[in-house]
Amino acid sequence: MMNGRIKILTRDGLAGAVKLLLEPPREIALIVHVNPDGDALGSALGLSRMLENLGHHCLVISPGDFPDFLKWIPGASEVCRLDQEKDRAVEYLVNASLIFVVDCNELARISALNDAFISSGAYKIMIDHHPEPALQVDYSLSDTSVSSTAELVFRFIEMTGLRECMDKEVATCLFTGIMTDTGCFSFNSSKRETYEAVASLLEYGFDKDAIYYRVYDNFTFQRMRLLGFCLNEKMEVVPGYRVALISLTREELARYDFQVGDTEGFVNYPLSIKGIRLSALFIEKEDHIKISLRSKGDISVNELSRKYFNGGGHANASGGESRDGMEETIRRFKSILPAYRDQLSANEK
Repeated sequence: MMNGRIKILTRDGLAGAVKLLLEPPREIALIVHVNPDGDALGSALGLSRMLENLGHHCLVISPGDFPDFLKWIPGASEVCRLDQEKDRAVEYLVNASLIFVVDCNELARISALNDAFISSGAYKIMIDHHPEPALQVDYSLSDTSVSSTAELVFRFIEMTGLRECMDKEVATCLFTGIMTDTGCFSFNSSKRETYEAVASLLEYGFDKDAIYYRVYDNFTFQRMRLLGFCLNEKMEVVPGYRVALISLTREELARYDFQVGDTEGFVNYPLSIKGIRLSALFIEKEDHIKISLRSKGDISVNELSRKYFNGGGHANASGGESRDGMEETIRRFKSILPAYRDQLSANEK
């Protein structure tokens, strides 16, 4: 029991309970994680639009900014940023009767919203596909086998019988989330259900090619120069471990007029090198080193980031952080690799 309410984890139970919660018009807050990606924004904005079509008043709250190449998503201009409108965000959470947390399953990832979230008397619902959920909520729809949270949101809409409240904008948001979290269907996308969801979304008439162009062909000249610098000057292959890494200091980022989102996807490039099975990206922030990890096969970077870098994520895509300096963080990362030697040297399946 939580606050006198039963936490329902089954899909059938969740659908029935949530449908009851949604009957009267409500003030609904939707929270995304810090540094929201296409899946987080697409899931929250798509769900928000659907709920507004049902007659609710919604506000999507983000702890901070998000990349320019995602700001075209329907409803993105109305997102409340905590770093710009903290009073508005906190007041809305206090007064909301229902809170959705999407694409996030732990307090650490909603940053400065923690206290307001914990103290809120609203019913709390989590929709997420990351492993090891730790968020205390009333209702949870969590499935690590699903391609993306956006696909789970679509399933949630279907389970609650609210397909009639979907429209082209909802479908656009959810498709964007699925597309970006599967790397244009290059990973986490081997299940028939994912393509059935996409086929259903395409019925609403959006232009999928235009969405691709807006996300992947919408970078600045400076971002492309930064990528070239990374690949030519900053990429390092660790001898004997089939591991490659890239590191960027704040001075280097400033040199290329870094904007939020400019390093999105950089961590994936070393994996295209023949034989490389693990890639790491280290980015210097004001008070910590942000770490992004990607891997192939059965090498769990989720386990690595949780154990050594206070992070988490998926088996093959994860992240964490270090409070040490850049040199010490990279030294520590390399010192960990012997523990994964057997996995790194194994043949790919």
